[in-house]
Amino acid sequence: MEGKVYCCMSKVKVTVIDYGMGNIWSVVNALKYLECDVVVSSEPAVIEDSEILILPGVGSFRKAMESLRELRLDEAIIESVQGDENKILGICLGMQLLGSRSSEDGETLGLNLIPASVEEFLVNDVGTNKIPHIGFDQVTSQAEAKLFQGLPESPDFYFVHSFRMLPTGLTGVSATCRYGIEFLAAYEKDNIFSTQFHPEKSQTNGLMLLRNFLAV
Repeated sequence: MEGKVYCCMSKVKVTVIDYGMGNIWSVVNALKYLECDVVVSSEPAVIEDSEILILPGVGSFRKAMESLRELRLDEAIIESVQGDENKILGICLGMQLLGSRSSEDGETLGLNLIPASVEEFLVNDVGTNKIPHIGFDQVTSQAEAKLFQGLPESPDFYFVHSFRMLPTGLTGVSATCRYGIEFLAAYEKDNIFSTQFHPEKSQTNGLMLLRNFLAV
């Protein structure tokens, strides 16, 4: 990790949801760097009782939702965040899973915690840019976005994705990135938070964003 050490305000317990999709250990290592007490779990009861959840993920939306449902984690996640006591941060595929649906590998319903659809970048959308969108890119956030407090104007974060949500019609606080078209880079409403980029791979900016999430 580069830059200043951004430690948690206190020993915070965070549950990272393990449903077999992608390497979760970079997320775990970032949280441990912030001096968090990290639990990795695929147990519904643990998920339901956790005050702070992180849903990471890399890969297919359909396969991810199938895994969540097989493990009964879909119900556990929704139950956990029904009130205001607990909060969740979806990262990359994890953000997309919080959406209403995706066309990846066939029509699949998501957790519907973010009222937005997940669609693939189209060649006409991105122009001369390549698909997938890979690398560091600048993000523009709304002034009231809690995740971005204290970050520089137009901070950059690390992306790797072929599917995206659009910000149109959302009532929460959002941040966007332009890759040919403007897409949803981050979202927050009440206790639901998400980033399309990988904060755990985004050096100092990513660590600060994670710290902001933990402190909300």
